Amino acid sequence: MSVSPPGDSQQILAPDIAARLKRTPDGLVPAIVQQHDTGEVLMLAWMDDEALARTLTSGHATYWSRSRGEYWVKGATSGNLQRVVSVALDCDGDTLLVRVDQTGVACHTGDRTCFDSGRLPLGDGAAR
Repeated sequence: MSVSPPGDSQQILAPDIAARLKRTPDGLVPAIVQQHDTGEVLMLAWMDDEALARTLTSGHATYWSRSRGEYWVKGATSGNLQRVVSVALDCDGDTLLVRVDQTGVACHTGDRTCFDSGRLPLGDGAAR
């Protein structure tokens, strides 16, 4: 798999889609990843134009790893694949919703989701 820094595109994102994206200063857009049939939120990852183009053309969730500085296809080494069912851009153009069919766990810790480690306590006035 080719490794490139964000913005150094090898796959070209359709210009009409690229024009709608509002990126962070480092060229990234957050991608909320959701199990397509249950609505379960699995994880948050980051995409640049190339990662989104790869995702849209391949049907496999591809992200930019900020910690490793490279692209990664979810599950390519672990087998915990994400087959992409749909991708949507929010009304502001600054967040993606990637609906997937998750095979295995989504979190690198071995949990089903990256949000399984526990809820934070709410004060008495919070709705429950």
